[in-house]
Amino acid sequence: QVQLVESGGGFVQPGGSLTLSCVASRSIDSANTLGWYRQAPGKDREWVASISRHGTNYHYSVKGRFTLSRDNARNTINLQMSSLKSDDTAVYYCTTTIDYVTYWGQGTQVTVAS
Repeated sequence: QVQLVESGGGFVQPGGSLTLSCVASRSIDSANTLGWYRQAPGKDREWVASISRHGTNYHYSVKGRFTLSRDNARNTINLQMSSLKSDDTAVYYCTTTIDYVTYWGQGTQVTVAS
């Protein structure tokens, strides 16, 4: 098993910024994909951003506002978020696929409100 632990969630006002981190229990150097999903109350989980051999991709709703990055030395996946909106409120989950097996973190809550 690969453990993924998210952190950095919390409360932020609209227009603010927040950075989420996800630490993996093993090296992510060879990961096939790395990314983030989110799920708002009463809604389906949706894809936010991902890194694969094809490059980095973002959902249209966050493109230009969110930046996905990886720190292989720290086995960490980061999601830098700016210009946050109320629609960004959700539980955010990191995920990775290693050797054709997909793993998920426990999620971290992001609340954007005044």
